Amino acid sequence: MNKIISCTYCMILLFIVSVFANITYAQQVRTIQISPEITGQTDGKAMSDVRPSIITPEIQKGIERQLKQSETVQSQSQSVLLQPSAVPAPQPAAEDVSSEFEQFIAGRGPSDISTEIKQFGYDLFLRSAGSFSLPSNVPVGPDYVVGPGDEIRITVWGKIEGRWDVPVDRDGNVTLPKIGVVGVTGLTFNELKDALYREISRYYTGFEMNVSMGSLRSMKVYVVGNAKSPGSYEVSSLSSLVNALFVSGGPAKTGSMRDIQVKRNGATITHFDMYDFLLNGDKTRDIRLMPEDVVFVPAVGPLVGIAGNVRVPAIYELRNETRLLDLFKMAGGLTSTAFKGRVQVQRIEEHQFRTLFEGDLVDLENNPDKNFVLMDGDLIKVFSVTEANNTVKLVGAVVNEGDYAIVPGETRLSDVISKAGGVLYYASDEAELTRVSVTQSGPVTELLNINVSLALKGDPEHNIPLKINDYLFVRTVPEWKLYRTVSVSGEVKYPGTYTIKIGERLSSLIERAGGFTRRAYIRGAVFTRNSVKDIQQKALTDMIERLERELLTTGSVQASTALSGEEVASRTLEMEHKRRFIETLKQLKATGRMSIKLANPRLLKNTEYDIEFEEGDSLMVPMRNSVVSVIGAVMSRGSFVYSGDIDFKDYISMAGGYASYADKDNIYVLKVDGTARKLTSGLLSWNSSRTRWEMSSFGEEIKEIEPGDTIVVPEKLERIAWLREIKDVTQILYQIAVTAGVLIVAF
Repeated sequence: MNKIISCTYCMILLFIVSVFANITYAQQVRTIQISPEITGQTDGKAMSDVRPSIITPEIQKGIERQLKQSETVQSQSQSVLLQPSAVPAPQPAAEDVSSEFEQFIAGRGPSDISTEIKQFGYDLFLRSAGSFSLPSNVPVGPDYVVGPGDEIRITVWGKIEGRWDVPVDRDGNVTLPKIGVVGVTGLTFNELKDALYREISRYYTGFEMNVSMGSLRSMKVYVVGNAKSPGSYEVSSLSSLVNALFVSGGPAKTGSMRDIQVKRNGATITHFDMYDFLLNGDKTRDIRLMPEDVVFVPAVGPLVGIAGNVRVPAIYELRNETRLLDLFKMAGGLTSTAFKGRVQVQRIEEHQFRTLFEGDLVDLENNPDKNFVLMDGDLIKVFSVTEANNTVKLVGAVVNEGDYAIVPGETRLSDVISKAGGVLYYASDEAELTRVSVTQSGPVTELLNINVSLALKGDPEHNIPLKINDYLFVRTVPEWKLYRTVSVSGEVKYPGTYTIKIGERLSSLIERAGGFTRRAYIRGAVFTRNSVKDIQQKALTDMIERLERELLTTGSVQASTALSGEEVASRTLEMEHKRRFIETLKQLKATGRMSIKLANPRLLKNTEYDIEFEEGDSLMVPMRNSVVSVIGAVMSRGSFVYSGDIDFKDYISMAGGYASYADKDNIYVLKVDGTARKLTSGLLSWNSSRTRWEMSSFGEEIKEIEPGDTIVVPEKLERIAWLREIKDVTQILYQIAVTAGVLIVAF
């Protein structure tokens, strides 16, 4: 007995603690979905999935601990995912720059000529020197000159057999067994084979011989002058002038590409023009280097630039006398979009000032005055062709809308319609032609009415000649749309998607659907419309934005005036709660539901609720619902069997009564027909839909509580400190909740 009394005492004590714990101020706000079509289920189950908002300090601390743990785990997982070793660094994608012709075809060609051009050829040497090193196992040519450090491989067979790998010593000799010393330095590879055969033949007969090169010697050459990296380099004995340039990084921008020299024993033995190699693939002057050769890069010569519509815009180095046509050849010629009617030249005169002069490229080959000699510092600009606007625009009920080219004064209206594939089957005979004429006093707009049928038959009054920029609109037949559809679901005999005719009304569609079934709950019919949804969503967005401005503005002011560190931390946490609340509200979506009074089609006809359908409308007729739901600031939210003998206060009592934070003055009911009505315990109540005061239970034929209704007991949101600062916050949140069909709760 004492145990029973003790347990009872503990339960009462826990109940008292839980009630008084809710007196403390809440800090956060969330939303719970309460749209009537969701809460009003036909099976009458209790709303066990909706948690009551009774949160004690102990529970609150537990929630905070769980949140901190989840945030810690999340941050750790993110830190692991972001380790450089775990995720390979993304490789930069190759830049895919549209060519000038691609841009021109796409209709977005450059309006200005870019002069961001670079000196031609120097980007050939941008790769590292290691990328151009020669392999050591390549075969040598017959003109390869043997020297100290080379390895010679000799193989003989026949009456004698043997194989020798012998190096060429620093004196230029090789030593062969039983034969002795043979001098080979300065011999070409072809001469080497003959010389070795002669020496061996002096001692042996009846044999065959093969000679090849083993490892090749390296040699030192010098790259000097205006090179990017001048100095001495160890290169393969197979290296040529171009190989040495690649190893050294090539000429600097101050070095010449047109007169690279190789000096040997005090004499210049070749002048190499890199442009021959780059433009024509000519390497005839790319000689094989010898030890101690000097590659000399002199200073760059005269420079001219060419920009605009040439195939390779760049800055080119001149050599000897160069004319404009020569420059075009170096730049690859004109592009297909180049305009020959204009060329602009910028020239520096006597190192004092810059001048401009214009010309053209017509008959350039045969006109010496146009094909002038270029001077150091010249910049040539080649412009693009301009698009000749000789089109008209055709839109409306034709097979192919778009812009069509015409010959002004010759192309007629029927010609353009024929090119467009003709008119569509629902095209009207009426078309409208808009024509804008240019006058000295300004543009003059004409509107011409055209009969399409007569125009296609060749009637000169309607098949008129077209002018540039005419705009022809071929109309459809009035109010044309192939199908307009609406959906009917739920408790009708033939649910489905129906096509409707213009002006068809609600009663007509219900009759086509076979009328209502015996289980239909007409009061709970849900009618939604897309245009209404858009209006509701805009209103919802406006209210949320207004609330956001007021919340964040006041929060910023308070944070800026905080004095202590604790106050700053508190204000920062409060701002975070506000942002989360606003983000939650921004996720809400309007339902688009319209409140209607549905009835038998015979009774519905010729009433204000026999509304005309729009495209995309939806009607859902639920089964009869015998449940009333109670949610919000009550002790135990749930759903209860409807009884016509009790009022809303009785249902709240069945839910355990009011919570300590309930806002008893603003209780409202979400009616099963989609309307919302404030409930009152007084004798008089205000009916906002009819803008009048009514006596309870006398002024309205609709009952206060009906099957399928949801009684909402809101919370006193003023207990949240940062919500108390907002003017009319209760009214704003009430409108948001009703529009989106949600319950706003604090925790």
